Amino acid sequence: YSKGKTTNALRSLMKLAPETATVIRDGAEMTVPIDDVREGDIFTVRPGENIPVDGIILEGSSAVNEAALTGESIPVDKEEGDSVSSATLNQSGFLKCRATRVGEDTSLARIISMVSDAAATKAPVARLADTISGYFVPAVIGIALVTLAAWLLAGQTPGFALARAICVLVVSCPCALGLATPVAIMVGSGLGARNGILFKNAEALQETGNIQIAALDKTGTITNGQPRVTDLLPAAGVTAEELLEKAYALELKSEHPLANAVTVYGREQGLTADAADDFRALPGNGLTGTYRGKKLTGGSLKYISGLGPVSAAVRQECRDLSEAGKTPLLFMEDGKLLGIIAVADTIKEDSAQAIRELRNMGIHVVMLTGDNRRTAEAIGREAGVNEVIADVLPDGKEAIIRRLQEKGKVAMIGDGINDAPALTRADIGIAIGAGTDVAMDAADVVLMKSRLTDASAAVRLSRQTYRNILENLFWALFYNVLLIPVAAGAYVHLLGITMDPMLGAAAMSLSSFCVVSNALRLNLFRVHDDSRDRKRKHPVETDAEGYLLPHLSQAEEDNSQKESEESEMKKTIRIEGMMCPHCEATVKKALEKLPQVDSAEVSHTAGTAVVSLNAEIEDAVLKETVEAKDYDVTGIE
Repeated sequence: YSKGKTTNALRSLMKLAPETATVIRDGAEMTVPIDDVREGDIFTVRPGENIPVDGIILEGSSAVNEAALTGESIPVDKEEGDSVSSATLNQSGFLKCRATRVGEDTSLARIISMVSDAAATKAPVARLADTISGYFVPAVIGIALVTLAAWLLAGQTPGFALARAICVLVVSCPCALGLATPVAIMVGSGLGARNGILFKNAEALQETGNIQIAALDKTGTITNGQPRVTDLLPAAGVTAEELLEKAYALELKSEHPLANAVTVYGREQGLTADAADDFRALPGNGLTGTYRGKKLTGGSLKYISGLGPVSAAVRQECRDLSEAGKTPLLFMEDGKLLGIIAVADTIKEDSAQAIRELRNMGIHVVMLTGDNRRTAEAIGREAGVNEVIADVLPDGKEAIIRRLQEKGKVAMIGDGINDAPALTRADIGIAIGAGTDVAMDAADVVLMKSRLTDASAAVRLSRQTYRNILENLFWALFYNVLLIPVAAGAYVHLLGITMDPMLGAAAMSLSSFCVVSNALRLNLFRVHDDSRDRKRKHPVETDAEGYLLPHLSQAEEDNSQKESEESEMKKTIRIEGMMCPHCEATVKKALEKLPQVDSAEVSHTAGTAVVSLNAEIEDAVLKETVEAKDYDVTGIE
């Protein structure tokens, strides 16, 4: 399953990259296959096209939608000298760029590689019923043999002794034990599906309830993923209706998502104003146009400040809005300030409730986002999460999940392409159904209704299903504890009770009936009822401030990571017998299970495994670990 899940995710990721690129060679544009683009090539991208490879803008400016990689819904304004990434969307302007990273070196290719690596190192879940059966079946056979021998030694006829032994075997037939887990899993999965919660396999259903940490992507998971108008702050002598009308007229011809937020809000308020004349958009700066004979200007505080003085009160208001995670847009008419319209990516209606339910179940909730810390913490406070980790780079979420896994079992909840490596790395990956196909392919659980409250419902259903499995196992075993002595004839001399093998068969069927009936009770469970939620006995340990991870600035974190990489210990293991990528994954998984090993880079072509260590480890332990998988170690350096 894990292999199939990863294959689908990789296919979806690969579909994002354009199959062709428009490059300039010998002074003329030509379309070439993406594999023919070389580092240093000059390529062009028109509005509406995906950027084929990573590069630097040489000419032009545009708003580039980077949601495919960063998950952020608001496009980034790009101009000469800025970098662009493969699989991102050029929305508004013509760009001429120089290719800097192509092929396997692009941002998209690195994310694909992380999905593959994370999937190869995911540990399987042990099955409780199999473990019990491994002890139960031999024990029953032993009891039957002892029963046979005991009655023969007691002077009974071979027929009587054999009947007692057979009765023990029949009444102890582990049908109920075998049904205890799969029937509950089947009913639980069906109940989840009816409520829009899709568990991709039995392991996901069993393990979702054991999570201790829930890492949530911000954009599209906690928030709606679309900017909306949140505040209208008209200047003195200007009405809110006047501010909105003139801002609406100016923004009508703009293609920027922030402009779209203003125009959508205007239409909701019933505005039908005409668009401004002489409209001009200045990417990264602002907008200008003429409306009813007067010049309108709109843009950021920085842009408006360059046109004329802005009062300290207005500047403070803009700072307050930014602190609250909102983007202030300022508008002027003939040099006079009309007011401020604040736009923000608002949280979903059910986000705060879902996070509260997760916390009530003893789960530490962490929000991951590429936003700056100011915006992220404002959203985090409103949503009610335990911890906010901001400034996370596109390829950094998977690394954060690995660090969180050192603290406890982690579920990653996300919807974007950039979430795929983290979804696969986490103990449980939960994808929002309205998200990308890549995220859904990489996840263990899919919330088809795209409601975050379904995430808490999935945890609740998993815990109830697991509780039902334990009840089934208890009744199956308790039933046998009661009836095995009867079947063995232990009460013949005391009460005169014996059991015929035919009755034993009927009793065995009754045990299966009881287990199945108990499993069917799950259909009565209300997955969204949080009245019986309980915290687990062993919560994760946090620091004095209630955080799992130390909160460093991005620069400090980069320096820390660099120092860590410079100081880490490495060993190279030379291995014979690896023939394919599957062999690589087997060796990698075995080595990374060792507590002293942080990571292992395995190559079947080079015949090596380079392990990064966090502590000293004997070469003999590494050799034994690899050779346990039937490969030969020829040396360790």
